[in-house]
Amino acid sequence: MKEDSMGASGIKPPFTLETAKLKVQAAEDAWNSRDPERVALAYTEDSEWRNRTEFLRGREEIKAFLRRKWARELDYRLKKTLWGCLGNRIAVSFEYESRDAAGQWWRSYGNELWEFDDEGLMRKRLASINDAPIEEKDRRVR
Repeated sequence: MKEDSMGASGIKPPFTLETAKLKVQAAEDAWNSRDPERVALAYTEDSEWRNRTEFLRGREEIKAFLRRKWARELDYRLKKTLWGCLGNRIAVSFEYESRDAAGQWWRSYGNELWEFDDEGLMRKRLASINDAPIEEKDRRVR
């Protein structure tokens, strides 16, 4: 079996509490790699995203988005928390911290709703995100 970036492809729906936690941790690990190629492998070829005001479709758009994101969100570090799971869906909350080119640190908070295909690839990701400026000394996601 091929391994995707969000955990072994053996992590498939229907999710249990245990397998959902594994999927969330694998997603956190992949995103913290800041490797668009690695992250994109966890999504279906035609995956649909809503990320703030952007609507993306497919791995190529996801990779382009992630390249732009990590070019401006420097020293990015993410923490995800499982909120719930049912069948082929998982809900998470998250926070991440990054700094911009001017050195201002930001903490971004949000929630995501994930829907997976039968093979465990994410076919839909709906994200709502808010940003707050922080001081470097106030960072908590390292």
